[in-house]
Amino acid sequence: MIPKSPQEPALVPFDFEQIIERIPELNFFDCALTVIAFEPLLDSSNVNPTHWVRMAEIIEEHYPLYDGFVVLHGTDTMAYSAAALSFMLENLRKPVIFTGAQLPIGTIRNDARRNLVTAIEIASAKNKQGEPVVSEVGIYFNDLLLRGNRASKEESIYFDAFRSVNYPALAQVGVNILYNYAALMPLQSEAYSLQVFKNMDSHVGILKLFPGIQPAMLEAVLGTASLKGLVLETYGSGNAPTDGWFTEILAQAIRQGLVVFNVSQSSGGRVMQGKYATSSHLAQIGVVGGGDIHTEAALTKMMYLLAKYPTDLAQVKRALALPLRGEMSLLAEV
Repeated sequence: MIPKSPQEPALVPFDFEQIIERIPELNFFDCALTVIAFEPLLDSSNVNPTHWVRMAEIIEEHYPLYDGFVVLHGTDTMAYSAAALSFMLENLRKPVIFTGAQLPIGTIRNDARRNLVTAIEIASAKNKQGEPVVSEVGIYFNDLLLRGNRASKEESIYFDAFRSVNYPALAQVGVNILYNYAALMPLQSEAYSLQVFKNMDSHVGILKLFPGIQPAMLEAVLGTASLKGLVLETYGSGNAPTDGWFTEILAQAIRQGLVVFNVSQSSGGRVMQGKYATSSHLAQIGVVGGGDIHTEAALTKMMYLLAKYPTDLAQVKRALALPLRGEMSLLAEV
């Protein structure tokens, strides 16, 4: 992002085709850099699943030609995009590193330059065997490399915008880049080629529970035309009201084919349906427990699975409860 002008300080998307001119030290990398920009340029608040598909298509098209990919993305929806691509790119053997900045590259004091240079260094890193050190979708921001489907944006005014509470950083950056090899996804076998899934079912929603939620509101959300899946943000370890009306309205929607995924709204929360009486009723009516998955990953995982198994809701539920791309570490309850 850059300011429109000194007279118009509102930020607008930056033309990244000028990036090498803006950051001349990129010329010192011992690799070829190619820049592809969306037309028209997008603010990340306008990113939607059609743009995720386009990103995946660009990676698929250039996959045989490049060792890694860096995606420059606005911070507002970066965690959603990174999580989505982690599911859409199956058998990934190369790094796809998202990065961006809190302050635009056109300002005197910004984090854009450092984030981009380090993201490129990570995306081009090889081990002694000549294999990529990172072979998954990640977010690099403010000296930390995080798993793409484990990150959430939690700051808007500080440089450490993204955090991964339920999973350790994949790398920490100081004078050197210190990779956490135990946390990195293992390199996929060459026997499996990249598979790119280009359909995402956006007929999903998010409902965050709060004290005083009324039946009419729950009915309105669940009654949304063509709604197929719902990420239910519950309290603590997956707890929800035990009022009869709440359970019955939710149970009726599930009987009619709605898939409901239970995710904790607490930072660092882990859903354990049945640990408390206030969550056991959810398991009984068919809500899928999400373990320690983040909302961004839960939503995009549901979009991916509903598109992949459009006529098999039982398979969708089974897959939701299993780690597919390292997005959850606990086996969830079905």
